[in-house]
Amino acid sequence: MITGEQAYLDLCQHILTNGTKRDDRTNTGTYSVFGHQMRFDLQEGFPLLTTKRVPFRLVASELLWFIKGDTNIRYLLENNNNIWNEWAFKKWVESDEYIGPDMTDFGNRSQVDPAFNEVYEEQMEYFKQKVLEDDQFAEKYGDLGSVYGKQWRAWKTSQNETIDQLQEVIEAIRTNPNSRRHMVSAWNPEEVPNMALPPCHTLFQFYVADGKLSCQLYQRSADVFLGVPFNIASYALLTHLIAHETGLEVGEFVHTLGDAHIYGNHVEQVKLQLTREMKAMPKLRLNQEKASIFDFELSDFEIIGYDPHPTIKAPIAV
Repeated sequence: MITGEQAYLDLCQHILTNGTKRDDRTNTGTYSVFGHQMRFDLQEGFPLLTTKRVPFRLVASELLWFIKGDTNIRYLLENNNNIWNEWAFKKWVESDEYIGPDMTDFGNRSQVDPAFNEVYEEQMEYFKQKVLEDDQFAEKYGDLGSVYGKQWRAWKTSQNETIDQLQEVIEAIRTNPNSRRHMVSAWNPEEVPNMALPPCHTLFQFYVADGKLSCQLYQRSADVFLGVPFNIASYALLTHLIAHETGLEVGEFVHTLGDAHIYGNHVEQVKLQLTREMKAMPKLRLNQEKASIFDFELSDFEIIGYDPHPTIKAPIAV
């Protein structure tokens, strides 16, 4: 079985060769396959792709945001993380309160019209500063609704109580490691309409064997070029953190994909990535003085020996 980064590259090639051309919600168009699985042995190294740079700081700050149960991009902006900006920005520019230049279809137009791109960047910078400095504005337009952090840490029940799924699964791994119920769901059908983006990585399950903790993620929708490299690293990091707290070694990260797609405007970037040779995987070092995953900060993570090929930029579809 092919594992690790080669499994990811093989998926990219498989989609380019066999993917079905489909329309999509963003009107960008994709090449897509349905149903695919990759495996990563976390004992062999930390799965940051080496055929292009994956910014670990952004991966880690986003994961900490989820773990905190936060749903407002202010925390991300405070950590210079802009990966969720477009969804919050879209809510603002489509509101009645927005009086600036027309930002319709801004995600695509910003890539083909330099003049529009300049205006877009100006509006985005204004928006980010307002979120950082204006509490009322941040509460109204910086919040993304009931996205991942809310479901992980405060799933609302029919009795108006909340379930801290993440805390409960950690306790269950510690006290009943052989259980087949070590699961966390981000897909809450009742709250999907209240989310800026319904969860793409929808369900994950942990498995303990031979003193090692493994994690399997089911991802309903997978942006293979931009999103999946982040998802691989994020859930590998989550597995390391929970293994650390529960006194286990790390095992495998198993990534199961539903609709695995390459956007039409990412094809050339993928082809470039496929020409590059893989390099050695880096190692992850955690601050051993921190006992709980809820206590970790960005400074508690260190990636050692990461020497990837350069970044390959591509537009995000919103």
